[in-house]
Amino acid sequence: MNLYTIGYTQKSAQQFFEKISNNNIELLIDVRLHNKSQLAGFTKGSDLVYFLGKLCQCGYKHDVDFAPTDDILKSYRDKKLSWLLYEQQYLALINKRHCEIAFQKAIDEANCSNVCLLCSEPKPDFCHRRLLAEFLSSKLANIQIIHL
Repeated sequence: MNLYTIGYTQKSAQQFFEKISNNNIELLIDVRLHNKSQLAGFTKGSDLVYFLGKLCQCGYKHDVDFAPTDDILKSYRDKKLSWLLYEQQYLALINKRHCEIAFQKAIDEANCSNVCLLCSEPKPDFCHRRLLAEFLSSKLANIQIIHL
């Protein structure tokens, strides 16, 4: 199974949807805590569902259990947590939530092998979507991670 990750910032709608389409993404899992912000542009909630379906024939699922808590996110953004501590707290959280079970259920229901995790960060280096992808890869068999 291919597990892609993508951030929407610093990408035009054309770049974003072409990456989804060109990689035959069948299910996009939105791992943002908030997906309705005006800042989300073309990736805002129901608009994203529409665009993915019409332009890419791709399913959509938003699951806040894959996102960090408001407290963890705010502490990191306010520089009260280093990246290392953020990483440790987020990994402990998704382990406690058994995110691998929810992920497996989502891909089983969608019957797909090309899945993409969506967040806002342009690069995966300092984004929880990379941490989640690596966590899932460690818990489930045959996952190849590809960052778009």
